[in-house]
Amino acid sequence: MKDKENLDDGDTIIEFQGVNKWFGNFHVLKDIDLNVAKGERIVICGPSGSGKSTLIRCINRLEEHQEGRVTVDGIELTDDVKNIDAIRSEVGMVFQSFNLFPHLSVIDNLVIGQHLVRKLPKLEAQEIAINYLKRVQIDDQADKFPGQLSGGQQQRVAIARSLCMKPKIMLFDEVTSALDPEMVKEVLDVMIDLAKEGMTMLVVTHEMGFAREVADRVMFMDEGQIIEENKPDNFFDKPESDRAKLFLSQILHQ
Repeated sequence: MKDKENLDDGDTIIEFQGVNKWFGNFHVLKDIDLNVAKGERIVICGPSGSGKSTLIRCINRLEEHQEGRVTVDGIELTDDVKNIDAIRSEVGMVFQSFNLFPHLSVIDNLVIGQHLVRKLPKLEAQEIAINYLKRVQIDDQADKFPGQLSGGQQQRVAIARSLCMKPKIMLFDEVTSALDPEMVKEVLDVMIDLAKEGMTMLVVTHEMGFAREVADRVMFMDEGQIIEENKPDNFFDKPESDRAKLFLSQILHQ
């Protein structure tokens, strides 16, 4: 399919140009310009309500922008359903809530999307599912239902489910914030492994240790704007803006 081959043309895989978005009168994204290279790992941080989640949700049209251009894999995101479907088939997203189907077993949660969207035969989809469950080290729970798993296990299943769709880009929106502290590491370890394999990743998180270890770039947002961006060591050791300094002093000394 031609749309999917665009990913190999040039380095930029996601581009925001002068993007603005409002919720009613609330200006949630202000003049966002952003280029993400294929294989780049970006951590987006900032105070609550700064627009971080809204920004990444614009990448797969879960939120619509009102001004500017968003281009993913060479395809501009408009109201054209075909374009939206093409992009969503290549962009995986994992949320704070696991969004697993409670009435389906773990393996069936991974099979259903492949079967319905990618039109794979069930047996092939099951093989792929088991491979990704092994990758997140939870294949021994394949026949259980989500309610029988811990939060960390459910989040790993959610990541495996996204990976089954063979995305070129993964978006993570506060995926550890609802987990008990002892479960955070098991989810972050899976994400670290993904990053090492060269997956393009945009991660909204307060886990600054993860940002230091994995990110190529850290972006700091406040009040709907990208205030600064830098390599992790520079951002954490020498933040440039007063707002970033304040944010880091609050989050690193909790």
